[in-house]
Amino acid sequence: MRELPVAGRPPAERADAARNRRRILAAAAAVIAERGADGLSMDEVARRAGVGVGTVYRRFGDRARLAYAVVDDRERGFQAAFLHGPPPLGPGASPSERLRAFLHALADRTDAQAELLVMAEADPPDARFRDGSYGLYHLHLAMLVGQVRPAADAAYLADALLAPLAANLILHQRRTRGMPVERIKAGLDTLAEGLLRTPADPD
Repeated sequence: MRELPVAGRPPAERADAARNRRRILAAAAAVIAERGADGLSMDEVARRAGVGVGTVYRRFGDRARLAYAVVDDRERGFQAAFLHGPPPLGPGASPSERLRAFLHALADRTDAQAELLVMAEADPPDARFRDGSYGLYHLHLAMLVGQVRPAADAAYLADALLAPLAANLILHQRRTRGMPVERIKAGLDTLAEGLLRTPADPD
């Protein structure tokens, strides 16, 4: 039976087109991981993906759009993990455990694509906060903070917890200061513990 189109939904992607898309994005991610965003080459991506370079251009248009597609592809997987995936990142763990797992996972996600995210956040200056992903992260963290500490200003604390995860700061810490990701995660743990400590807790 042929699947009928659903109003408001884009047309279903052909199986071969979907396979090509996945192969191209995987190849582009590999090139960026090896050479950085500036080293992204449409010819090299096509060669690794086993498709013609024309296919890459028809599908993504240019290097910039291909780079952002790589970011978006990973972003969808990350969002699915913390919204619907297994605990502790997904539902089923305590709010404190989920909060810690989210900060760690976002540190990994930002580190993996820091160069591309810096490009995306650079113009305009408030681009990071206009992006839909930031709004979702903020909403998720504010919910968890409110569950851990109901009397706190959850909206402000969510921003405070996201501030150290800006891509340009992560890139500076990793490349200029030589910090391993585990050190960044340990710092996030310390920050979260301090922000979420209730007034009744001993200092």
